[in-house]
Amino acid sequence: MTWQDNYQVWKNYQDLDPALAQELVDMADDQEALENAFTKPMAFGTAGMRGLIGPGIGQMNLYTVGAAAEGLARFMDTLSDEDKQRGVAISFDSRYQSREFAHHSAQVLGAHGIPSFVFDDIRPTPELSFAVRHLHTYAGIMITASHNPKQYNGFKIYGPDGGQMPPKAADQITEYVNGIDNMFTVKTVKETTLRKQNLVHIIGEDVDEDYLAGVKAVSVNPKLIDEVGKDMTLIYTPLHGTGHIIGYRALKDAGYNHFTMVKEQAIADPEFPTVTHPNPEFPEAFNMAIELGKKEGADLLVATDPDADRLGAAVRMPNGDYQLMTGNQIASVLLNYILKAKQDAGKLPADGMVVKSIVSTELATKIADHYGVKMVNVLTGFKYIAEQIKLAEQNHDHTFLFGFEESFGYLINPFVRDKDAIQSTILLAEVAADYKQQGLTLYDGIQQLYKTYGYFKEKTTAKEFDGVDGADKMAAIMKSLRASQPTEFAGVKVETTDDYQTQVATHQDGSTEKLTLPVSNVLKYWLADGTWIAVRPSGTEPKIKFYIGTNGKTDEKATQKLTDFENALNQWVED
Repeated sequence: MTWQDNYQVWKNYQDLDPALAQELVDMADDQEALENAFTKPMAFGTAGMRGLIGPGIGQMNLYTVGAAAEGLARFMDTLSDEDKQRGVAISFDSRYQSREFAHHSAQVLGAHGIPSFVFDDIRPTPELSFAVRHLHTYAGIMITASHNPKQYNGFKIYGPDGGQMPPKAADQITEYVNGIDNMFTVKTVKETTLRKQNLVHIIGEDVDEDYLAGVKAVSVNPKLIDEVGKDMTLIYTPLHGTGHIIGYRALKDAGYNHFTMVKEQAIADPEFPTVTHPNPEFPEAFNMAIELGKKEGADLLVATDPDADRLGAAVRMPNGDYQLMTGNQIASVLLNYILKAKQDAGKLPADGMVVKSIVSTELATKIADHYGVKMVNVLTGFKYIAEQIKLAEQNHDHTFLFGFEESFGYLINPFVRDKDAIQSTILLAEVAADYKQQGLTLYDGIQQLYKTYGYFKEKTTAKEFDGVDGADKMAAIMKSLRASQPTEFAGVKVETTDDYQTQVATHQDGSTEKLTLPVSNVLKYWLADGTWIAVRPSGTEPKIKFYIGTNGKTDEKATQKLTDFENALNQWVED
C-alpha cells in the first residue's frame, strides 16, 4: 500500500480516537508530515520502538502501541500457563500519553488473560527493571523515549531477568507485531473489568521501598557519608522526569542532608519547558543547576534524564565555575572508587568482572587491569551488559562489579538489569565525599587517574537522517564505508578493522580472525598509536554515530590527537 492508501484507511476509520482524528485534519495539507506518518510502519526491534507521537503507522499512538502490546501478548500465549500467568510489569515516564499508552497496553494484555502490574504513577526505567525481578513477572513494558525531545515516546520490552528482552524472544515478538494485518482490530478489555478479574494490579510504594533499600545498599563506605557526605552540598535535577520523587528519597535515605533540587525542573512536565533536550549529555541541561550551584557553593551537580537511567554530573572548580564530566570520566572515577575501596577492605573478589561497551573508554580497562579484574567488552546496548551478568551467575565463574556505557549509563549492583541513574547518583556523591575528605574534587580525581594511566580523550558525534528515506541513506553510507576501507586516519595507520556485521577482524597484513560478539552493524578501526574509531547507526534514533577514543602522555597531546582524528574522520565521511 502507498502512503496515500494508508492515510485513507486511517482517515475513513469511523472509531478513530478523537484526538488522533483531529490531528489528521490538522496535517491534511502537510504532505511531508503525511508521508512520514503513513509510508512505513514503526520499526519494532530488540529495543522495542521509539518515534514521534502522532497518527499513522509510523508514529507513536494508541494503535501502534496496541500492536506492540499485542505482539508481546501473542508471544506469551506460546508460553506455559505458569509463565504466562506471571504477567507483565508496566511503568511509564512523564511524557505526553505515557500513562495512556501504559494502561492501553494492560488492556491489550488483559484481553489475552495476561495479568499486568501497573505503577500508580511515573517511575524510572531502572525501577521497572527491578519490578520485573521483584514481582517475578515474565516481562516488563516501559513507556519512555528516554532522553529524546518532547515530541517523542517509546515502548521497551523487558525479559524475565529484568534486562531488555533477549534477542531470540525479541525477534519472535517482532514477527508477531509485523504479522498484525489490521492494528484497529487489536482487542482490548475495559480496565474496570480487568480489575474485577484480577488481571490488572496497581503497584507503587510497595515496590518503591524495596527498590530504595537496594539503592541504599550500593554505598561502599556508609561511614564516609556520616563523616563527610552529610555536610556536602549537592544540587540535583531530574529534568522534569521520573527521578523527582525516587531520586530525592534515595539521597535522603543515604544520609545526604544538604542537597537541593532545581525546583523548576523537579516538576514532571512533558513539555520539558526549561531545556531543549532533556539529556544530561547536553551542557544546556545543566544551566539552571549551575546557576543554583553557584548561589549555594555546591560541591557537586547531578542530573538524570526523564526516565532516570542516565546520569550526568558537573563539579565545582577552584574559581567557582563548574566543569561538566563526560560519561567516560564518571564511569572511570566510579570504577576506580569501587575497586580501590573493595581492595582496601579486603573484599575485592578474585573473579571480579567489569563490563563495558566497545565504544567506551579504554581508561577503564587500564583501571581494571591494575586491580586484577577482568574487563569484558560488549556491543552497545545495556541488554548486552545484563546478558553478561546473567551468564556469570549461571556459570558461577565471575562476580559482577560494575558495568557502563559512555553514553552516561552505569550499573553498580545488579538487582537492576539496566543502567540506573538513581544508584549512580548515590555512589557518585559518595565518591565526591571521598575526594572531599582528601581536600580534592571529582575533577581532581579524574586528573589523578590520567596522571597514573595516561590521558584518555573520547568524543562522540552524530549525523542525523530524518524523514521517510532516512534509514535508506544510513544504509547506503554504511555500505559505502565497507566498500572503501580506510588504511589510515590523520597519518596514523589502521592496524585492524573489526566489522561486526560480518563478524570478521581484518588485520593490516590481510590476515583475518573471527569476532565473537553478536552480529551488529558496527565498524571499528584500531590504529597504530592505540587510537580507535567506531561507526554505528543508532538503534533508537535516525542517526549514525561516530566515536573516537585516543590517548597521550599529556593532556595537550591527547587533546590535539583527538582534534586531528576528528578532522580526519569528518573529511573521510564527506568524501
